[in-house]
Amino acid sequence: MKQMHLFEQPDLQKQPEITLREQHHYKLFVDGAARNNPGDAGAGLYIVKDGQPLEKRGFYLGVRTNNQAEYLALLLGIFFVKKHMKPGDELQIISDSELLVRQIKGEYRVKHTQLQQFHAFFKELLNPFAYSIGHVLREENSQADAMANYGIDKKIYPPEDFISLLRQHEILW
Repeated sequence: MKQMHLFEQPDLQKQPEITLREQHHYKLFVDGAARNNPGDAGAGLYIVKDGQPLEKRGFYLGVRTNNQAEYLALLLGIFFVKKHMKPGDELQIISDSELLVRQIKGEYRVKHTQLQQFHAFFKELLNPFAYSIGHVLREENSQADAMANYGIDKKIYPPEDFISLLRQHEILW
């Protein structure tokens, strides 16, 4: 074993190379829709990574209220965007639901029992990530809106692993 002296310089050639991972910025546009209230409902999501479209999806949610559809759109969006994100990446969530945005920000209380479950699950899903959430007008959320309607029209159900995840957290599907 070689003894190091107090003022001896370390051999820099033997030091491991440290590389910094590039940070990515994601935008997640979400929208829930219910035809009648409650009625046939859909969830739409549109994901943009570093300014480039990444993913668009629409799902049929069965008969739901509009607020339930908004929360399920948010949860589905988080479910899909997390498949791409790494720790240190930034997430900006965008919704045209003022109620949803204000509840997530803590400006409004969440009173409905099922929405409380959705809200708590949202916080758990995003725990390790830095995120912000903002409200936009419906016209600025057209991609997610179109996908929510597409999901209703085509009756595209959410993936089974998403539904299983909800059930594991004792959230009624």
